[in-house]
Amino acid sequence: MTRPDFDQIIDRVGTQCSKWDDMQAAYGVLPDDGGLAMWVADMDFRPPAAVQRAVEAVAAHGVYGYPGTNPGYLGAIQWWMAHRHGWQIETGWILTCAGLVNGVAMALDAYTQPGDGVIVMSPVYHAFARVIRAAGRDLVELPLAQDGGLYRMDWNAWESRLTGREKLLILCSPHNPGGRVWTPGELRQVADFCIRHDLILVSDEIHCDLVMPGHKHSVTATVCPDIADRLVTLTAATKTFNIAGAHIGNAIIADKALRDHFKAALMARGISPGLFGMDMVAAAYSPEGAAWVDALVDYLDGNRRIFDDGISAIPGLRSMPLQATYLSWVDFSGTGMAPAEFTARVEKTARIAANHGATFGMGGETFLRFNIATPRARVTEAVARLQDAFADLQ
Repeated sequence: MTRPDFDQIIDRVGTQCSKWDDMQAAYGVLPDDGGLAMWVADMDFRPPAAVQRAVEAVAAHGVYGYPGTNPGYLGAIQWWMAHRHGWQIETGWILTCAGLVNGVAMALDAYTQPGDGVIVMSPVYHAFARVIRAAGRDLVELPLAQDGGLYRMDWNAWESRLTGREKLLILCSPHNPGGRVWTPGELRQVADFCIRHDLILVSDEIHCDLVMPGHKHSVTATVCPDIADRLVTLTAATKTFNIAGAHIGNAIIADKALRDHFKAALMARGISPGLFGMDMVAAAYSPEGAAWVDALVDYLDGNRRIFDDGISAIPGLRSMPLQATYLSWVDFSGTGMAPAEFTARVEKTARIAANHGATFGMGGETFLRFNIATPRARVTEAVARLQDAFADLQ
């Protein structure tokens, strides 16, 4: 495989791209004024050539009718999980949803009722809270603690926050926005907590392939096989290969009763996979895709080092050590500035669109989240702009 050119600048403005075309409305940062989009969690890279070939093959056929069973798609997921994560799954365990947020929504519908409590560990991916509230469930935030600059689970504090109405816990593993790779021991604690409180565990593992060198993702299902009767694992090729527009993801559920409830929720909403998406996933989950991911992670690790070094040179700013994902979680609390002030400097002076930390829930108020999955020249430019925007602190 020819090494991917991740340095190539691809102009996405005007392509109905949320990340670039919506940032002016969301943040007042203008792309035609040199604004940098570092918010939405997709990458500014083309996927592996195998994915492009798969799309072209479907398009060349010229008939786009209802898709049927796609053994290549299911087999590719099975192969990927076995070869990349040591997780042996049966194709019959795989259910397809319209992406991971939809998968969370289906789990809420399948396993909870309006008014039930749904637990998240905050700060955490903002779509969880949005979907929980929209479904009429009660959001229960368990605040993560910090130890050595990293998030950790605070079990002693959490036990006292429960009301007894909680039915389901959503685990973000690896964690977004903190970039933590949870250890097998921590996953075991999560499993025991769910057993103790009779909770369904939804393990969102969408970032499992984007793990920095020196760290290793552990699949919850392999660490804690004893909780198969209460475990739903959500995965997707979309984050790994930058094909989020396909709107396709998977719920992998070993327990038949649990799987049947999820399947019923999908059927009740008329949700089924699309023709293009299944072929894109089948092409991505392949040896060619694996080589592309290895090159991608190496490139992202280089971006991480440049961004972290630049942030650490600004007094009062600190980026949380990134173990996984391509999302840098930067704490501005050391500046002594209110969120409105440091955010204005980032958006108006540096002309960078980054996610506001408060949207990730309790504990995120002093942070911004920066997407570094973009050509290195842009990362370098972002660092220079941030250093200029906070030059009075240096």
